[in-house]
Amino acid sequence: MRYFVTGINTGSGKTIVSAILCHALQADYWKPIQTGTEERDLETVKSLVNNDHCLFYEEAYWLNEPASPHQAAAMQGITIDINQIQLPDNDGNDLIIEGAGGALVPLNNELVIIDLAERFDAEIILVSNFYLGSINHTLLTINELKNRGLKIKGIIFNGPLNLYSRDIILQKSGLPELLYIAPEEQISQETITKYAIQLFQNW
Repeated sequence: MRYFVTGINTGSGKTIVSAILCHALQADYWKPIQTGTEERDLETVKSLVNNDHCLFYEEAYWLNEPASPHQAAAMQGITIDINQIQLPDNDGNDLIIEGAGGALVPLNNELVIIDLAERFDAEIILVSNFYLGSINHTLLTINELKNRGLKIKGIIFNGPLNLYSRDIILQKSGLPELLYIAPEEQISQETITKYAIQLFQNW
């Protein structure tokens, strides 16, 4: 099974969620497009997943500028070609695919990040947060995913809890809550394990 982790914005917590998913499902990890060179999400997930089953695959595009993929690529004089982004051969293991930015972040002038989920026939896991405007951002993202006919596994909420926001998002979307990640002083392998156990119970 393939799962595509996308968020309602940049910095929603996709990388932490990807690590939790990899640990809970003993799944492999792949981020097709990485922008910015200071923090490589592949290395972050590697450092947080504490089991011997996960394999980690290199990016198809690793772009220097911490910007949207289409801008980061243009600044290097290239255009992202979706045909050059090929699924890793991972022998049928579950695969966690982490997107870049939010669901509609552009890859090039025609395509957006969520087009990769459709291309790879992956089920969506949406990471949502609680901030002023996040209800709108979450429901708009869900509507876009549904309009594209994509299958959504559920929502993972990340950050300081707002019960009013959570309840109305779940009510209006009809999607299940897979996990809530509370603010943590430090994200460690132990933290990932704790949430992986909770996720597995809701899976």
